[in-house]
Amino acid sequence: MSHASQVTIRPLTAADEADWRRLWTGYLAYYETTVPEEVYQSTFARLLGDDPRDFSCFVAEDGDGRLVGLTHYLFHRHGWKIEDVCYLQDLFTDEAARGKGVARALIEAVYAAADAAGAPSVYWLTQDFNATARKLYDRIGVLTPFIKYQRP
Repeated sequence: MSHASQVTIRPLTAADEADWRRLWTGYLAYYETTVPEEVYQSTFARLLGDDPRDFSCFVAEDGDGRLVGLTHYLFHRHGWKIEDVCYLQDLFTDEAARGKGVARALIEAVYAAADAAGAPSVYWLTQDFNATARKLYDRIGVLTPFIKYQRP
């Protein structure tokens, strides 16, 4: 694979489970975390479900039919808008496919899904040390001044 034009972005299917697990495990490992098997099962089922308030998933498939990336995203209400907004929670590209436009193509697919759903906003979080990804994010997004806090 030499560039993103050889990548197909499509919705996740039940047949993708093994590759999805491989990719999501890589994503979790990058952030130095793990989840129990029950979370894998629940998340995959939700991604394939028909609840519009659950997460959806796009995968990137290379020219050989191998999954090389994924993104999980969710539409939700926002107190400052009438329309739903879109939260892009997880984005991961297989190490061998990095730098070839896969992540950008996945984000652009989420942008298109948000446009189709009438959601005016797509947002995501990343850790400050994620310098490589932030170079892409700086080109296709806007860095906001918000700082995340959470319950201890």
